[in-house]
Amino acid sequence: MSRPQLALNLFWRTFALLALLLVGAVLAWQQTFKALEAEPRALDAAQQLAGLVNLSRAALANADAINRVAVISSMARSETVQVRVAETRDRWQPYDASPFAKRLAAELRDRLGPDTVVARSVNGEDGLWVRFGIDRDAYWLQTSPAPLSITLSSNWWWIGIALIATVLGSAAIARLINQPLRELSIAAGRIREGEYDSRLDERTLTSEIREVNMGFNRMARELAKMEEDRTVMLAGISHDLRTPLARLRLEAEMSVQDEAARQYMAQDIDQLDAIINKFMDYARPSELQLQPLPLAELVEREAQAFRDPSQLRISMQLPRNLKVWADETELGRVLLNIFENARRYGHAPEEAAWVEVKAETSGPWVLLRLRDHGPGVPADKLARLTTPFFRGDAARTAATGAGLGLAIVEKSVQRIGGQLELANAEGGGLQTTIRLQKAG
Repeated sequence: MSRPQLALNLFWRTFALLALLLVGAVLAWQQTFKALEAEPRALDAAQQLAGLVNLSRAALANADAINRVAVISSMARSETVQVRVAETRDRWQPYDASPFAKRLAAELRDRLGPDTVVARSVNGEDGLWVRFGIDRDAYWLQTSPAPLSITLSSNWWWIGIALIATVLGSAAIARLINQPLRELSIAAGRIREGEYDSRLDERTLTSEIREVNMGFNRMARELAKMEEDRTVMLAGISHDLRTPLARLRLEAEMSVQDEAARQYMAQDIDQLDAIINKFMDYARPSELQLQPLPLAELVEREAQAFRDPSQLRISMQLPRNLKVWADETELGRVLLNIFENARRYGHAPEEAAWVEVKAETSGPWVLLRLRDHGPGVPADKLARLTTPFFRGDAARTAATGAGLGLAIVEKSVQRIGGQLELANAEGGGLQTTIRLQKAG
């Protein structure tokens, strides 16, 4: 089964979800604090501005025309608050540009009267402007809007610290959550590769993880016992069968006079002995010793076992300097079974089998492709070819094998850290693709 093009492991998925949740919570709380702060600040600012307007109005209302000019001139020298005469040609922009500004303007109108105008600029000059009237005259009171605004600029340092803490906390939590699952995944991988002595910690404080680990360890022990029993059983059967087979061969050689009958009996005995060897290869894989191996030399060595061109022809296109990480015995067993499978089934009637062997690199992998030119396999049976004792259709089976060849291939490829893929080649025949780790 092909892997999805984009896949995130559980750690990064958990980390991303936690980080998004906590970052959203930080920003939501910040906005909440901002909204809660706006109301009291608007009321306090409106009260201060209304006091300044009323104070300026009182100062101007109690002065005559000449003294008003003096009062306005003296207030114009202030850096924070200034009063100017409003004219009909003044151009101004409303102050209601944000929720806070709207709340402030509404509060000022409630305190100073509905005719009060609150602007953010007058004649292109920015500021907080409040227009009020005395008798028939109108005046502008100008002040700076900076102290009365609510922005995030002063809080960026706090938000930055919160976001950094959120990211680090999310990574730590994701690691704690996924560590037991990662250990379980690694142990399951070892079980899949035949290492049944894998065990998980049964003393963890999390009850659910502890129960899962205990169940996994029980399963591993049962699998180890089953594997041991199967190996002992197959070894015993093989040993018990080979003794009578040897006697049958001897008796056939000595007592059967018909040369053709004696030859057929010998072939049947050889076939039974070969099937027993397949059982032993499947039941008792050799110890692994992964090392860099020259792929071309190994393929050529295994191809030497099929010297008869009337039965099998092998053409190779392999780079001489290409090396792979593998166990020499296991990879040799893989190639031997594939060549034998092609010799038996990968050819048309009355023709010799032909296998093409090619290799190419793909990143850290080497793709070894072996293609025969036989009838191929029905698409609905491809996935079952590596099932022990399963055989394809009659075109590829002649009842001469044990049905273990490709099962041994898949098992050996997995043990050396590779991947096996079987598919029908374009133009006919079965193509076997073995993905091996590149060395050097």
